Amino acid sequence: MAPKATEKHLVGLPLLVVGPTDIGRLIRELEAIDNSVLEAELRTKAPATQLPKFGQLLSATVELNKLDLLQATDRQQLAEFLALVRDKAPTIHMSFSAEPNEAFIEKLMAWLRREIHPVVLLTIGLQPSLGAGCIVRGINKQFDLSLRQDFLNKRELLMAKLAGTEQAVAEQPA
Repeated sequence: MAPKATEKHLVGLPLLVVGPTDIGRLIRELEAIDNSVLEAELRTKAPATQLPKFGQLLSATVELNKLDLLQATDRQQLAEFLALVRDKAPTIHMSFSAEPNEAFIEKLMAWLRREIHPVVLLTIGLQPSLGAGCIVRGINKQFDLSLRQDFLNKRELLMAKLAGTEQAVAEQPA
């Protein structure tokens, strides 16, 4: 079945939309806008000409996909897209030792969406015991890329170097 001439192709999600909570927020905000527009149309018995204010995430999503939220078809298409992303998009969980800043998350999301999947979602956790690095978890894989794990993997080498340093310090004249 060929797409309708008026149907727009949704490009994807902006880099500001990071995790499942952002998708949920977008869905709730879109439902509120839809209700507001329908309410205005019922009151005036004419098509709505003004939208209520909406947040930065929805604004960026609408701008990226070139949608007009005054149009019921655009709102419906965006709602279906967001529901599909919520239900089917791959989700990765990354744990860091400290809260990553927004610039880092934006670069990370750009790389993940370019290299992994165009609508991949990221859940960020904190694990202060990591020291440095991160732990990456998918559905059935886990990768420990932390400094702690690296030290554990190279424990014998580290102990040998420390023993050599102790011996060298002990042999030095005072």
